[in-house]
Amino acid sequence: MPTTRAKAHSGGGLPGKGGADRRSPGRVRFVGVLLILLSLISAVLCYVAFAVWLPSDRERYRDYQAAEPCPAHTTVPVESDCLSTWQFTVVKTVVKSSGKSSRYEATLKDEDSWRGVVSFGDPGPLLERLEPGDRVTATVWRRDIVVLSKDGVRQNSSEAPRDELQMNAALGMLAALVAAQAFVFGAVRLVKPRGYEPFSWDPYGRRLLFTSIGACVGVGLPAAWIGVPWWTVPAIGVPVVVCAAGLMHHRLRPRPAG
Repeated sequence: MPTTRAKAHSGGGLPGKGGADRRSPGRVRFVGVLLILLSLISAVLCYVAFAVWLPSDRERYRDYQAAEPCPAHTTVPVESDCLSTWQFTVVKTVVKSSGKSSRYEATLKDEDSWRGVVSFGDPGPLLERLEPGDRVTATVWRRDIVVLSKDGVRQNSSEAPRDELQMNAALGMLAALVAAQAFVFGAVRLVKPRGYEPFSWDPYGRRLLFTSIGACVGVGLPAAWIGVPWWTVPAIGVPVVVCAAGLMHHRLRPRPAG
């Protein structure tokens, strides 16, 4: 009797553990449909990133670079494309650097009743020097304070357009890679519901997703720091992920018995 029980366990495996042969084909196909829907959403996000977001940021930066100072001694609307200057008084500053909750802000007011908060990406070179009561000069472009200056020291605000299209491309590339991965994993589940390995989350899907994220960050950030064209991000990142996916698939695919 003990011998019979041992054979049953060795032939069927441990009950309750995950595996393609232990899941109903209907459930596997349903997950495949969800993955394909996820791939469509990611594909739309990729389209928005490359067809809308990136061109919009590029045009806005070009317009800002071409903007000239507004004519002196004339009343210019704050939404104008020219660069107007305004004098404000510092009410208070916030310089808080603690990981994810970092805040760099300056609260300003004018001689009337206006009061506003200007956000920055870092504390220097001007923000950390400001004290309540200081008079500062703000450069306004299209209703946004883009530069704050005092005594010749200038600092761009978070609203200042920047030539950082590389990160736009990196996020768009990540959306494209997620779309491709979700579509392939979903399609395999629809076609082969009983034998879709290794196209499962653990370990192939998890490793591939983290590889995609690492490639987007690892290529996008250096590209933004160096200032290379944005199209170099997908030109380098996509082949890297494709090669990694091929190597991982080769190592994880089921081997014939014996």
